[in-house]
Amino acid sequence: MKLNLDKPVVFFDLETTGTNTVQDRIVEISYLKVSPNGNEDMHTRRINPEMHIPEQASAVHGIYDDDVKDCPTFKEVA
Repeated sequence: MKLNLDKPVVFFDLETTGTNTVQDRIVEISYLKVSPNGNEDMHTRRINPEMHIPEQASAVHGIYDDDVKDCPTFKEVA
């Protein structure tokens, strides 16, 4: 699909510990930036949520506590 862009557009995807926006945390942030000339820049970063990732969430996104134990926290990358 070709986008007719005048300015770059960025798409974000978050993987989290759950769906509660008050208590749950981000475990992965991904973005795709599409420029008007068609260039694309994509980046993914794992985040240590500083809490246990529930099995129900891990079953959806495949990210487990051991996968993020040595990753930076959100505060460190924000």
